[in-house]
Amino acid sequence: MPDAIAATLAAPNLKPLAATMPDMPVHRVPLVKATAANLRGFGEIIEHPDARKVEIVRWPSLGWRQVEPGTGDQGGTTEGMFAFKWHGDVLRARNEAVNDDYVLGWTCQPSQAREDRQTAPREELLLWRCNYHPDGGQLFFPLEPGPFVTTLALPGDDITPDSFVAFYSEGGTGLYIHPGVWHEALCPVNDSFRFFGRQGKVHARVGSNFPQEFGCYLSVSLRAEDARETL
Repeated sequence: MPDAIAATLAAPNLKPLAATMPDMPVHRVPLVKATAANLRGFGEIIEHPDARKVEIVRWPSLGWRQVEPGTGDQGGTTEGMFAFKWHGDVLRARNEAVNDDYVLGWTCQPSQAREDRQTAPREELLLWRCNYHPDGGQLFFPLEPGPFVTTLALPGDDITPDSFVAFYSEGGTGLYIHPGVWHEALCPVNDSFRFFGRQGKVHARVGSNFPQEFGCYLSVSLRAEDARETL
């Protein structure tokens, strides 16, 4: 089998049907307000989509010979609309910058989730995976008003559910995420939300499947009243 075909077959399914996912215990993630101080190390609040240059990470060398200066970081960035929409109990998203779409999670256990209508209060998101981009940062800037929540963990492959923190934004400002920071895009509180997105063009992705690795989903509150002032 050609390597390209094998790689495609091995790629994770990023939009699983709820019926194919197991019910699992939930691990509740702390929710804090998205402030510059709270986001330090994870990313930055931005006031304009061009206020922050996307960091591009130089391609690593494979041995003792070093990558030559001025090379290995020339892929640049790609950009486009990143749209999020609730379909009943299911949160779906589409990233036009990389031509991909996703199921981010559910408001209830998968066995109870309906896509044709909402059956559970929209008070939490059960996340089933996260990922990071080793090749560059990622920028989100809202194209409409409304609150949103993003769930992040600091760089490093040895994560646990306790590594994650959720950040509540009232809207009006954007978010820049540093390279290597774990995330799974954003979660709108309203029915739908559109962002302008910009990120590294290579779009390397390293992921973690929470049910497979940790036997749980991450439960992220979407309620403003649950957001603490500090970590």
